[in-house]
This record gives sequence, structure tokens and C-alpha cells, in this order.
Amino acid sequence: MFERGNLSRRGFMKRSIAGLTAAGLPLWYAQQVHGAQDAVRKDAAKAGGANEKLQVGVVGVGPNPRRSNALYGAAKKFKHVAFTAVCDVDAGHLKHAEEQYKKDNYDVTGEKDFRRLFDRKDVDAVIIAIPDHWHAIVAIDALRKGKDVYCEKPLTLTIEESLALQKVVKETGKILQTGSQQRSEMTQFRLAADVIRAGRIGKVKSIECRIGQNPKGEAIKEMPVPAGLDWDMWLGPTAKVPYRFENSEKTNCHYQFRWFYEYSGGKMTDWGAHHIDIAQWCLGMDGSGPTGIEVLEAAEPYKGGDGYNCHQTFKVQYTYANGAKVVAMDGRGTAVKDLFRADGKPLTKKVKKAGKTEEIELNGIDGNENGIMVFGEKGTVFVNRGMVVASDAKILSEPLGKDDPKLYPTRPADHMGNFLECVKTREQPICHVGVGGGSVIVCHLGVAALRTGKKLTWDPKTMRFTGDNAEIGNAEIGRTYRKPWKLEV
Repeated sequence: MFERGNLSRRGFMKRSIAGLTAAGLPLWYAQQVHGAQDAVRKDAAKAGGANEKLQVGVVGVGPNPRRSNALYGAAKKFKHVAFTAVCDVDAGHLKHAEEQYKKDNYDVTGEKDFRRLFDRKDVDAVIIAIPDHWHAIVAIDALRKGKDVYCEKPLTLTIEESLALQKVVKETGKILQTGSQQRSEMTQFRLAADVIRAGRIGKVKSIECRIGQNPKGEAIKEMPVPAGLDWDMWLGPTAKVPYRFENSEKTNCHYQFRWFYEYSGGKMTDWGAHHIDIAQWCLGMDGSGPTGIEVLEAAEPYKGGDGYNCHQTFKVQYTYANGAKVVAMDGRGTAVKDLFRADGKPLTKKVKKAGKTEEIELNGIDGNENGIMVFGEKGTVFVNRGMVVASDAKILSEPLGKDDPKLYPTRPADHMGNFLECVKTREQPICHVGVGGGSVIVCHLGVAALRTGKKLTWDPKTMRFTGDNAEIGNAEIGRTYRKPWKLEV
């Protein structure tokens, strides 16, 4: 039995590593990733005693495509996790979640108000998956009531909120993980950051963050608020406006709130919270940021007041003190040929043709490919959720050895698992508040440049705008809250 078990495990390990190398990771890196994944599987299987159970509440629930469903699935793999409470302002979503969790044998009760959930003694940690304009207020209340927090990205709606949240985490000593899985589960991003920080492409000259277009703005019909939705509570600290809905693709509520500056920052904070975060990582700028921000070009936003008002297309350039430039863009970037996988094999992409998926060979990366293109003095790296390639296969294929930049003490292969581990150890997670809070500030700087149309100068030490347009820029740092809500720090 012992020998057969070992052989089975070795076979499983070989298959796993083969899958990782097939996805473009070099063998040495695939072995490290597999080791991290294996550790997650072992940790998830530990049931723990009654005193080791972690009681978890979820704020923002409901049927797909709610992000909370993915987070629920990620957390329930860990046997020591016990869900005890759910919360939502939509009665239909709340009912769905209660039924869903109870089917999985979790004894949950629902709450309509997050404050009541945080007052409960049977909640140790919370998962927050609600619209962006609520993140800071809800997370701060949870932290002050003694809860550890996993909060979806973008971490805040404004720069002021990010600074406040970072302050409260420090004051309370609680754990906060930002939901930016590209630093952990999508291991090609860690590999890209590793080799870049190790100096494989020399000094970074520029980075293109291709984050996609915002939907086109046009009028959305005003409709009666659906039964069961507490629209006033959904709006919370934002201005009182009518509920609008035509279909799931055209509304100012569930999911599509992202394309209104009142509730989010469009693609700048949606995909930007992912890709700009990786750019910060590659530059070694966590906890800091750029010194200059300017709009290179942007489409005029819709100004009707009844539809999406984020700029549909845009190119926003950030300049860092070391001379590096980062451009957050809808697409239309630099097309680059002669990029190679770690194994030297041709670059390919899966596409659907006539209902079938085919793998086609690519002649480089075009300018509209979602992802991050990093140009260095000695080479180029491109990474997205499907690949990592470089101008020379050796940039990726050769082990780091003594050049390992040690971006994080371990190599987390599970983002939720990293949070749960840090809840136990009280160490900082890979996307702690300084990381998530710092990266979202860079996103908000881009939004400020778009909304003001001004070239802005930023001091990443004082976290204030300076120079000719300082007054205009600093007016964008915070927002006015609708009473009775306020940011208390």
C-alpha cells in the first residue's frame, strides 16, 4: 500500500508539472508551483478541532455572476472554515445564498445590514464582495469590530478611502487580503515579476497595461425598484438617483455599476486593479507610486447623466521618479514580434472557429491583446492570464538562483488559502492593505487625470497632488458622502 501510494503520488506530481510546463512555465518554476499547490491541498484537508474552526460571514451574496460565489467556493475547500452568516441588500440574493449555503450543511442566518453581521460573536472573519463605493466603509466597520477581512478589488473608491483603510488596519492589527489573485494563483504573473525584478531585461523603460475599453455610454431607462431590493441602502454614501434597468447589460445596479464614476472607476479600477498592480510589482513600487500623470488621449465621456459615464477609450501615462513610464490603455498598444515561451516553442493561442476550439500559431503579440507588455533595456516580457513570453526564452527558462528577488516569503498558489493561513499566523498576506491600497491609489490617479483633463503631479510620500494643478487634483482625493454615511478615521 505504501509503495503504491508513493507511486500514485509521483504520477500525479508528474502529470501536474507536465500541465504547468505545457502552459508555458519552465520546469524549475513548475516544480515550485506544484509544491505550493500540494501544500494548499494538504492544508485544505485539515479539519481542525472545534476551537480551530474559523467562523466566516459573507457580505454581498447571490446567484452568479456574483463574485462572492467564486470566493465561497475557494474558502469552503478548507475544512476548518465554517460559514455562519450572509448579508445582502437584495432579498432575492440573500434568500438564494441562505439556501445555497444550507445545502452545503452550513448553518447560516441572513442579515440585511452589514453592521448587524459584524456585531455577531459567531463571525471571526468576513468576505466582502460588494460594489466598490461600499468597500471602505464596510471593511473599516468589520476591522473595528475585530474581524479579519478578505475584500474584493478594487479595494476602495477613492484615494482618501485607501489611506483611511490602511490606517485602520494598522491601528487594529487585523489581517486584510485584497482580492488580486494575479499575484498568487496565476503563477505566470509572479514569474514575469520575478525575472524582471531579477534584472533579466535590464532597467524597465516602459510598461503597457492593456485593460480594455469601457462600454459606450447612452441613456438607460428609469424603472421602478425591483421588489426586495433596498435601493437606498445599495446607493449608501452616493447621491440619491433613480434605479435604471433595461437588461442585465444596461443598468446602474448589479455588476454594471462599474461603468459609472459615482460607484467605481471603469476599466481603470476594474482591470487596472489587476494589471497596474502587476506593473507596480515589476517596478518594485509597492507602497509608492508615480510622480506624474497625464492623459495622452481619451474619448469624450457620455454626459447625459442617465448612462455609463466612464471614458470609453483612453491612454493614461504615469511617470515614475526613476524615469519608467506606465501607460494604462484600453488597447492599441505596441505590436511585438519574436516573443518566445520558456521552452522556446512557438507562441500559440486558442480560438473558437465554427463552434470548435483550435490552437493557432501567432506571429507575436498585437497591440490589443489584454495583458502587460514590459519593455526593458535588454529585453521584453509580455504576460496575461493565458501566457508569459519574452524576447529571449532564456529570460524565463533559466532558474533564478541567487538572483531571486524574493518578492514574498513563500509562493502562494491559492489566494484565499493565503488569507486563511495569515489569519492563523498573523503574518501579512501577499496582497495586504499596503499592496492593494497602494495599487488602487495609482488607479485612482488615472481616474483623476481623466476626470479633470489635467496633467497632474503627485507626491507618493505625502500622498498629495503638487504643482500647477494641485488644487484641482486634490479635490479628486475624496468624495462627499450622502448622510448619514461618513468616513470615520
